[in-house]
Amino acid sequence: MDSRDRVVTANLPAKLVSRLDEIALRIDRSKSWIVRQALTEWLAEEQRRYELTLEALKSVDQGSTIPHEEVLAMMEQRKRARG
Repeated sequence: MDSRDRVVTANLPAKLVSRLDEIALRIDRSKSWIVRQALTEWLAEEQRRYELTLEALKSVDQGSTIPHEEVLAMMEQRKRARG
């Protein structure tokens, strides 16, 4: 463990911990390693969603929107195309 590492405690459902135990054993990794990997990926995805939201809000501020009726018409057209 790096001297800058910190311990974080979390309450998890027993079933989730059981799955974590099983996978850790199967892939020969520690539970800490799995949690670190999962959290790193989740945080990256959450950052991506946040940035997409900011882009969308910027588009709205710039007036780049599609009227609701137009969206409904596009969806109806797609439904018909799928047949």
